[in-house]
Amino acid sequence: MDLSPLKAALADVVAIPVTPFAEDGGIDTAVHRALLRRLLDGGVRVVTPNGNTGEFYALTPDERRAVTELTIDEAGGRATVLVGVGHDVPTAVAAAEHARDAGAEMVMVHQPVHPYVSQDGWIDYHRTIAEAVPELGVVPYIRNPLLAGERLAELADSCPNVIGVKYAVPDAARFAAFARDAGLERFVWIAGLAELYAPSYFATGATGFTSGLVNVAPGVSLSMLEALRAGDYTAAMKVWEQIRRFEDLRADRQSADNVTVVKEALAALGLCRRDVRAPSRVLPEAQRAEVAGLVAGWSI
Repeated sequence: MDLSPLKAALADVVAIPVTPFAEDGGIDTAVHRALLRRLLDGGVRVVTPNGNTGEFYALTPDERRAVTELTIDEAGGRATVLVGVGHDVPTAVAAAEHARDAGAEMVMVHQPVHPYVSQDGWIDYHRTIAEAVPELGVVPYIRNPLLAGERLAELADSCPNVIGVKYAVPDAARFAAFARDAGLERFVWIAGLAELYAPSYFATGATGFTSGLVNVAPGVSLSMLEALRAGDYTAAMKVWEQIRRFEDLRADRQSADNVTVVKEALAALGLCRRDVRAPSRVLPEAQRAEVAGLVAGWSI
């Protein structure tokens, strides 16, 4: 199976859509569709339902399936759909099979949350998922700085549908070494810590980056991608400076308000409610005005 079109698709802004909630606490499907259309109309061509910005771990299995189906339906061929899967092995496999049957092209495998993860166990976990859906591209989400690049290469030796990596260790030098140990040209490397890390990761081998900010301002994220593709790091850093405070708020206190800040910005624009689910929390009143002020200064 030729997976090169999927590899080409990954070298882009990989949007992680939020999951909007209604007043009753359930998913607001009408608003969800409207937000997805806004991303697509804004030029986004890769979307990841059930990502962390979509509150993956706070959704029920039925809700995750609904989000997958809604996103694939709304994308309608306008964007590649990369579905987030995870939890225990049977749950992750079932989610990957559901994504395939619903029409997705790829799955992103969340970092295992078990406190005891061996490198052999990491390979076994991902191999089981990848072998269940050989028709799909598979993208491991790596947040563990102890994982060796050679182990990723070992996984891909047995599972050729492992084609990309969302690398989210906050260390550009570590990323550069890991990518080269695994095979720089073998995989599509996605800067998994969004716009703040995209310039440094692109300088050492990444060709795409994930984004939650893109929910708020698709044009801002895409302008950074355009600059990075052109090798214009001066222009890319101008965008970096523009969005730095917003991303710093998201990253503060080990990313406690990562989703909350994005939803607060969307609420300030009148696009969805600010509601999040535990263990996230609604942004305190004192910070809401700052977020609104930051967004007001962007071209949206």
